[in-house]
Amino acid sequence: MKFIYSHEHRDHDPQQFMVRGQLKRSNEQPERADILLRAAETAGHQPILAEDFGPGPRAAVHTPTYLRFLETAWQRWRELPDAAMEVLPNVFPFPGQPFTYPDHIVGQAGYHMGDCACSIGEHTWHAAINSAHCATHAAELILQGERAVYALCRPPGHHAYVDRANGFCYLNNAAIAAQHLRGKYGRVAILDIDVHHGNGTQGIFWRRADVLTVSIHADPHFCTPFFTGHAHERGDGEGFGYNINVPLGRGTTTDEYLDALENALVSIRQFSPGALVLALGLDAHERDPYRALAVDTAGFARITANIAQLGLPTVIVQEGGYLSEDLGLNLESALRGFEQA
Repeated sequence: MKFIYSHEHRDHDPQQFMVRGQLKRSNEQPERADILLRAAETAGHQPILAEDFGPGPRAAVHTPTYLRFLETAWQRWRELPDAAMEVLPNVFPFPGQPFTYPDHIVGQAGYHMGDCACSIGEHTWHAAINSAHCATHAAELILQGERAVYALCRPPGHHAYVDRANGFCYLNNAAIAAQHLRGKYGRVAILDIDVHHGNGTQGIFWRRADVLTVSIHADPHFCTPFFTGHAHERGDGEGFGYNINVPLGRGTTTDEYLDALENALVSIRQFSPGALVLALGLDAHERDPYRALAVDTAGFARITANIAQLGLPTVIVQEGGYLSEDLGLNLESALRGFEQA
């Protein structure tokens, strides 16, 4: 399996992450990608450096206003007197109420940043666009005939909406890959196995019937993002029925996870897509810092092997999975399971 990587993520190292009222360094650290890179190489894969696909793929998913905000936010923020080194919102629009799009960078930060987990530093935009290039490059190789390609994306993307950053994510890499695949395939499925609900991906395709979005994740009754990811959320308009959420209880084991996965795979087969985007989170692991689910390392191979049985051209996009002694082993297991199947 080929895999796509970019070194350009390394200077993105967010230092402000609000956790239970405390500001800490983000869990989404550059070391994650270093560990994943070594693991992929240990598994016998050689990285291909991501090519620059220009602004088109990200513009096919995200609004021009949002992209301009991401590109200019840090510089505009730093022009404020006594501003921190990173953009972090402190005011948000109230849901359901009419409001005016703000001119001021502080107001725009609140509009375009959905939480206090996605601070923007000097190099965030550059890292985000190169992460999106990784996903696009992988999708392009699928269009050229590859059967499976792994995109080592950092920062991750599945929490990013059309016009809003969220949960460590700025550009939605899985959505960008899926939209790129739509250039050839009439229907594309996205299967998200990150421990957190793929809320941004759900929002992007909420009213579309050409992209099936399936997310298997820790139940939002106890796990972020809380407001989305419930089983009754099924899409709207033409997209009604084309969004499937599978929330799992705290401590779900590998065997229990596989039972839930099988039902999700039945839905994907019934949709009959031409290609698949697998949003690969490794944070469902039993010793991941979030400790919401309890998949073991060998379980990732079992999970991806079952997914590979779909027989679809597949872009594997890296999402979560945070610093622990098991992170690299989990990726090796996931890639091995997919390839062997």
